[in-house]
Amino acid sequence: MTLSSTPALAVPHPAEPSATQTVRIGVDIGGTKIEAVAIDQDCKVLHTVRRPTGFGNEALLSSLFGVLDELRGAETLANCTVSGLGIGIPGTVDTESGYVANAVNVGVAGLELGSLVEAELGLRTAVENDVNAAAIGAHYLLADGDASGSSAYLNLGTGLAAGYVSKGVVVRGTSGAAGEIGHLPLGLQGEECPCGQKGCLELIASGSGIARQWKGPGQWPAVSLFEAALDGDPVAKVVQQRFFEGAATAIRILGLTYDPASIYIGGGLNALGQPLLSGIHRELDRFSSPSPFLSGLALGDRVQLVPPGLPVGAVGAAIAAD
Repeated sequence: MTLSSTPALAVPHPAEPSATQTVRIGVDIGGTKIEAVAIDQDCKVLHTVRRPTGFGNEALLSSLFGVLDELRGAETLANCTVSGLGIGIPGTVDTESGYVANAVNVGVAGLELGSLVEAELGLRTAVENDVNAAAIGAHYLLADGDASGSSAYLNLGTGLAAGYVSKGVVVRGTSGAAGEIGHLPLGLQGEECPCGQKGCLELIASGSGIARQWKGPGQWPAVSLFEAALDGDPVAKVVQQRFFEGAATAIRILGLTYDPASIYIGGGLNALGQPLLSGIHRELDRFSSPSPFLSGLALGDRVQLVPPGLPVGAVGAAIAAD
């Protein structure tokens, strides 16, 4: 069965750079792969490289420099000048110094990433949290030319987090914790969250939350869950319903906190496609039906999936390097 049937926006085909073109490079570091892109001043992707991510400080840096060497050596970029490099990485990021902490998905407890990369490559380097970078990329790639507006990005992956862009600029907060809505303890469950609280939203509305509750067959618990729920499995239907409620709650939080013009859903779980979007819309309608206030906000009309394959994280990191 095919779960994803959402009409996809075509991933930008590499553009032809001119001989004197200035480009920016963006890197999206994930738990399994590193994706690097070069973009022009109109945010068009000129070249892309994807490779596995190394785990731990040394392996991560080795794989990062390998991807960047391959990208910069591409024939299509031979005559281009690189004006800056941006890196999106999970964890807590000090955007002023480029220091990264608690990037557990890539085995990094602490790393002076920005200064190390600048010293090695001689390029001005900006380091950004990966969800914030994806929020920037989604905003600029999907805003239909209105980059001056506002949008929110909901990352449904192993965890749950969000980013918010206002007038083209990402909002980080004082400590960089803006958007960590997955750790709002909403009393939906009494389980202890890895963050130390109980009942966090991430426990039900994330890939790890699904994996804790559903032990179906296959490599991807979320896919197995949706298939079993479609086949009528009662346990799967309960877990799926919790997931939809949690994801729709995250949308309401973003809508009522920021009131963005658009809310983009990305992360690994957005590959579930139309069944995911339909379930979230159904829950938003259920929440709104008794409330003229919520109904009037029409949050469901603002929600869309990031098209599969669109490199919002890497493009957003490159834009952050501007």
